[in-house]
Amino acid sequence: MRVRNRFVLENIADDSWRMFRIMSEFVEGFEELGMIGDAVSIFGSAREKKNSKIYKAAEKTAYLLAKNNYSVITGGGGGIMEAGNKGAARAKGTSIGLNIELPHEQKPNKYSNIKLGFRYFFARKVMFVKYASAFVVFPGGFGTMDELFEAATLIQTEKIKPFPIILYGSSYWEPFLKWIGENLVKNLFVDDKDIDIFHLVDKPEDVIKVIIKKNKISDEN
Repeated sequence: MRVRNRFVLENIADDSWRMFRIMSEFVEGFEELGMIGDAVSIFGSAREKKNSKIYKAAEKTAYLLAKNNYSVITGGGGGIMEAGNKGAARAKGTSIGLNIELPHEQKPNKYSNIKLGFRYFFARKVMFVKYASAFVVFPGGFGTMDELFEAATLIQTEKIKPFPIILYGSSYWEPFLKWIGENLVKNLFVDDKDIDIFHLVDKPEDVIKVIIKKNKISDEN
């Protein structure tokens, strides 16, 4: 019984210190990102190769965003994250990498000029959403889908101000949108208006057009 009580007390102590770590991640994030202005978060596979069309498209998209005075936020790692930071840095814009500690360590890419490290996914995800004027989502896996649906849920439930979620690559995302229509909308799990936040594009220039148009409408309202 004595051993069990000691174990419980140790867990309580661990949880208390964990709260301080969580708070520190939020405080550091708010302090570092509070002055970056309008920003766009870019997501996509960390496995995308540098010579792929999608990598190059992400780099160009970030370059154009930076040229239009948007800060670019990524997860700070390789693949699409690296492409996003690289494009923003090449345009001499604000290039932000929010790295995460993983069992198989994710190495920060060298192109971000603001780097933050996170242990907790949920604290990191707040930073992606809080400072975003839009999400640009390139093809990716579970992590990419997680960020996409997190934003869609927060917008649907009116927990955050609506912003466009731009899906890059019609060949990848059209089946996804079709599945939503044939399953979620058809079965009344979501409304038609809930998917109006999604915008399908195939050119970096179209990403910029969607963001500028939607933000202009938002400002007018």
